[in-house]
Amino acid sequence: MSAQSASPSAVPRPYILAETTWKTVRETKYEVVVLPWGATEAHNYHLPYATDNFQCDYVAAEAARKAWEQGAKVVVLPTIPFGVNTGQLDITLDMNLNPSTQLLILRDIVQVLARQGLPKLVVLNGHGGNDFRQILRELQAEFPTVFLSTLNWFRAADRSQFFQAPGDHADALETSAMLHIAPQLVRPLVEAGDGAARQFRIRALRQGWAWAQREWSQVSADTGVGNPAEATAEQGRAFLEAATTNIGQFLVELAAADPHDLYE
Repeated sequence: MSAQSASPSAVPRPYILAETTWKTVRETKYEVVVLPWGATEAHNYHLPYATDNFQCDYVAAEAARKAWEQGAKVVVLPTIPFGVNTGQLDITLDMNLNPSTQLLILRDIVQVLARQGLPKLVVLNGHGGNDFRQILRELQAEFPTVFLSTLNWFRAADRSQFFQAPGDHADALETSAMLHIAPQLVRPLVEAGDGAARQFRIRALRQGWAWAQREWSQVSADTGVGNPAEATAEQGRAFLEAATTNIGQFLVELAAADPHDLYE
């Protein structure tokens, strides 16, 4: 169960499908459907396994709220809580969906949207192991009536403006975000590992212009990559505000756009 469905708003939000009735849906002409996609995996010693899902829920809902308040008819589907974790198969209860499985799931979802005349889908990704671009290339050819796009929420703002230490998993960014979103689920930072990560010996892989999957248990002793020590709730609030504002504006522009006239 996603955080979105587990902790509904006190007042139903018309842009959150899980909180919306058929009467509202029937009367609303949605222009953009947002599908948050997270993961269930270890996040160092201080963050919960569902960190990516809590973050996806929050970011999708907040960005949709900002877009809705500007008149964009967007709707957020429940978060899919499992992602690609093929590099973490030996870490207990890190749940894996293969990319081929993600393709099957997305095909069914896009087929529904195409049949019902919903014109645009955004896959809002919250997990570094997920990469939907090639999947969407295949589905776009199969379903030309639905405009398909994807974004990584954690890249929607410049992290260097908010955080000093590098990292990409249970680091200062994710820890700060969770301190803002669900502080009751964050263990004291004195319990966290330092997120030290081993680098590839091969220069091209280390520099990033060649790629190979990281074998997580060989890379990190505590499952983190990046030191969370500088994390604060205020930093999390500020980064999330910037990211959701940017994503919200993207949703506004996408809702108003003609998919057949996107180029200047």
